[in-house]
Amino acid sequence: MSTAISVLGGVGLFLLGMTVMTGGLKALAGSALRRVLGKAAATPLRGSFWGALVTLLVQSSSATTMTTIGLVSAGLLTFPQGLGLVFGANVGTTGTAWLVALIGVRVSLTAAALPMIFVGALIKLLTSGRVSGAGAALAGFGLVLFGLTTLQQGMGGLAERLHPADLPAVLAGPDAGWWRGMLGVLALVVVGLVMTALMQSSTAAVAVTLSAYFAGAVGLDQACALIIGQNIGTATSSALAAIGASTTAKRLAIAYVLFKLIAAAIALVLFPVVTPLLVRASSTIDGATLLAGYHTAYNVVGVLVLLPLIDRFTRLVERILPERGSPLTRCLDPSALASPIVAVEAVRRTIARALAAVCASVEVAMAAANRGEPVPPGKEDVSVLEAAEALRQAQVFLSDVTGPPDSDDEQRRLTSTLHALDHASRLAETASGEIDFGTVRGGPDDARAGQLCADAMRSATSVAGEVEVLPIIAQSSRVTPASRGTDAMSGATMMSAEEALDQLKRCASELAELQPSHRRATLGAVADGTLSADVAIVRVDTLRNLKVLVHHAWRSAAHLVGRG
Repeated sequence: MSTAISVLGGVGLFLLGMTVMTGGLKALAGSALRRVLGKAAATPLRGSFWGALVTLLVQSSSATTMTTIGLVSAGLLTFPQGLGLVFGANVGTTGTAWLVALIGVRVSLTAAALPMIFVGALIKLLTSGRVSGAGAALAGFGLVLFGLTTLQQGMGGLAERLHPADLPAVLAGPDAGWWRGMLGVLALVVVGLVMTALMQSSTAAVAVTLSAYFAGAVGLDQACALIIGQNIGTATSSALAAIGASTTAKRLAIAYVLFKLIAAAIALVLFPVVTPLLVRASSTIDGATLLAGYHTAYNVVGVLVLLPLIDRFTRLVERILPERGSPLTRCLDPSALASPIVAVEAVRRTIARALAAVCASVEVAMAAANRGEPVPPGKEDVSVLEAAEALRQAQVFLSDVTGPPDSDDEQRRLTSTLHALDHASRLAETASGEIDFGTVRGGPDDARAGQLCADAMRSATSVAGEVEVLPIIAQSSRVTPASRGTDAMSGATMMSAEEALDQLKRCASELAELQPSHRRATLGAVADGTLSADVAIVRVDTLRNLKVLVHHAWRSAAHLVGRG
């Protein structure tokens, strides 16, 4: 009974210590975790390296994974780049096994652990901010060491009652037949999977296995089989967390599970070759160190196999779980709410998509009116209404952001995003009203107003498209311009984002100057009998709406790129 209590207590202390230490390290890192992951994953290979390094430092693959989900959802990372970070996190999380193998199972660390817990707890309670996080990390590390010592004591008692011969024989066992050994491997893989599923931590399960091997309760070959199952089992927590989550989270969870299964299949195929080599090497190299190395190598091989195939792997995951939501609101992933700047970026992408949809809809309607053709019934109205709904959802999403931005630059970016959201919402509201675009064929001023509006819509669409592609549009060099005439698109040259915005400003200014003279001339035409009153009022109202459309398109685009 005392053995079971020591083992369970040791596992509990280890899990508690890992939780406290991870929370402290995340608080100590602050927003640096998001910045590092966002900038480091330029390619899947670099993403794998930095994912492993960051996970090793914060001691939490779930922290890396959740941050990655937010970055991918907000459009700051592509899905293949996100996969690279998740693959790397699988390697980084094996670092704790090395701590257990090199220190935890060899010496009693109670004398060092207890002062760490005391000092760390004081720092945590008496300070705030990152210093408090450092205290929590220190106290958590002390709890991990104390838990390992307690676990080591329990495993010593378990070794007196349990011998490797009592467990299923595996392929490397001296008396194991091929089929019997294979069944033994699979049985231990299932045991390892169940251990991780119950503990909800592969790190803790591997620590138990290393402690059991060091105490002599399991053999080296049996421990290898257990580690394979424990690596598969860690995917169960990701699968459970994905239930009811966003499409991006579900895709990454599917990719995570597939990665674990593929890596496990590779390990099982190589098991008859690798395990005898490890058993022979254990005569000169410590077995616990070999197991830690096997744990790391097992995940590294999986990453090396999948990285060259990441594009095909991405397409497979996307076919398994296609995107079903509106493309306008795809960035509004709840996981992005944990980081204010990521949430703001998600809203910016949503505004850009909605702005492009509304402007394109207006441009199509005006082009049809210029040709004297009716607008396709309901098509553009649906697009504008969908954009208006997406903007409403963006407003609600932004209201749920956790905490204010960390820096002055991020606060200014949030303010600009709110301005862009307000102008885009007013644009969609105006575009969804009843506008008679056919009046642009009524006279020279009406035609001029229609051309200015069409130019502005094309410029705004180009700017919005660039914002959607790049995190900071001001850093991009070229965008597609609005044409300066009806047939100018065929000879369009490339212009900078600043030039596109200047053209938007010019269109808005010229429309504002045109409106008073157009109003006087149109209403005056009623007095001399050229126009009827109802036609004149419709023309005046249409030009007023065109001016409003161009103004809000310009201001929304300007605020999106930080030039509001």
